[in-house]
Formats: sequence, structure tokens, C-alpha cells
Amino acid sequence: MYDVIIIGGGPAGLTSAIYARRSGLKTLVLEATACGGQIIITPDIENYPAAMHISGLDFASRLESQANELGAEIKFEEATRIQDNGLEKIVYTDSGSYTGKAIIIATGTNPRKLGLDGEDTLVGHGISYCATCDGSFYRGRDVAVNGGGNTALDDALFLSNIAEKVYLIHRRDEFRGDAETVNKIKEKSNVELVLSSRVTKLNYDKKLDSIEVTDNNGITKTLPVAALFIAIGRVPATKAFAGLVKTSDDGYIDGEFCHTNIPGVFVAGDCRNKEVRQLVTAAADGAVAVHEVLKLLSKKV
Repeated sequence: MYDVIIIGGGPAGLTSAIYARRSGLKTLVLEATACGGQIIITPDIENYPAAMHISGLDFASRLESQANELGAEIKFEEATRIQDNGLEKIVYTDSGSYTGKAIIIATGTNPRKLGLDGEDTLVGHGISYCATCDGSFYRGRDVAVNGGGNTALDDALFLSNIAEKVYLIHRRDEFRGDAETVNKIKEKSNVELVLSSRVTKLNYDKKLDSIEVTDNNGITKTLPVAALFIAIGRVPATKAFAGLVKTSDDGYIDGEFCHTNIPGVFVAGDCRNKEVRQLVTAAADGAVAVHEVLKLLSKKV
């Protein structure tokens, strides 16, 4: 039996693992894909104390190495549900099950999708949710970005240095991102703003050929692009636990001081219902969650 099972290997989960092992807890981390979470797609971290100008991939790699060196056990399995047996919890995965005295849910978020026909089929063939990951595949070609926040603006800026032309599509007539970034976008001669419009159709055979965009007046036009980068927000990866822990209407887990409504089940990182979702707050959540686990297990804090 494990003292603590951490579901998710992003910054919150791996920080939890580091603090748990330093406190002498037998620790298991369950990660569905790759350690690091969404931070691995960040090309340059600039807002984490004393770690300026490190790539997200390098940062995540160091976190994983630190957790491993301290003795945390990491298994690449997807958690599908939690069974609450009072003092014991069972986490079921796509490969088996594990028993722990405490659970920390740190599953983060996933990109929000447009919900258009062909969207899932075209991932890797013209549809992407990460400009820094996939932008180089479309060097010298026309592309589009859909979104109005900082991520979409940053994606458009990044792609403007690679692509021949960038269409920046937003459903409103003003952007939600930083004004300074908006001004930089407007200075780019190869970025065309397509405002008050939505992507309504994907045209493709085996790969994306073009997209159809409809404005608020119902007028549709076709944009011949090789890729569409979707940056319209993220959704919490909490569906597997929605029947157990209390969540907000949009799926984030309620957790004051990282406690959920279930004793012994804690939450950390971006999947927690909170105001600020940043790398530094994810790491802080990881430390706080383990502090609360230690109190639960009557360990010396």
C-alpha cells in the first residue's frame, strides 16, 4: 500500500511527489502520457522565480529526474476512477489498480476543442493545439489561429515568423489578451485579423485544405490554410472523478487548501477551482497538498 498516490505528472503532481518523498512517504505517481503536463509545450519560461529562460521541456525533465532520484515511483498509466473505502482508497487505471492511504488529484487541463466534424481526425494533419510544437511543419505556408486570449496572440506572433501568412480568428471584435501583445500583432504585415467570426467548417481529404469562417452577419468565406491552431482555452481533466469529488459547473474540483469533499482525497494544480493558474501556483499547490496529507496521516509537519 502506498502512503500517497498522485494522479498526474505535471508540475503540481511532480512537486507533490518531491515533497512527499522528502517527508518519507511511500509515493506513486500515475501519469497517462508524459511527465510535465502542458508546460512541456512552453518554449521559454520567464515567470518562474530564479528559473528564467529555461524551456518547459527542460523544466519538466528536471522535475521528473528530481522525483525519481528521491525515490518516487512513476507509472505511465491512465487513472480511470477512484474507489473510496474510508481509510483506504483504490485507484483503478487502464492497466490495473493501486491502493493508497491518500490521493492527490493533479490531472491539469486539456485543450478545449471546437467540436467540428473532422477535428479529431485531422490532429497532426492540419489541426494542432500547440503552435510551438507543430508550427515548423508549416513553414512558408498560410495558417490560421483561432482564439482571443494571450495564448492565441502568442501563437500568432510565433507563427508570423514562420508562416507566409497568419489569419487570427476571434469570435469577438476585441481581444482578451494583453494590449501590448495586441499592438505587436497589429504591426505584423503578414497577420490578418478576422474578428467577430467563428470557424464553422473544416475542408479536408486526408489533410486540412481550407477552413470556412462565418461572421456575425452570417457571411461565410473560405480561407485556404494548411493548418489551424486552436487556442480557445482549456478544460479540466477531471471527468473520471466527477462522480466522487465535488466540482464546479465547468468541471474544476473544489478544494480549499487542496482538500476535496472526500477525506483523504486532495487536489492540486490547474484542475483545482481557483483564481490563478500558473506554473508557480501549481508547484505551490503540490507542496500544500502534501502538507495536508501529512496532517491526515499524523506525520510530523
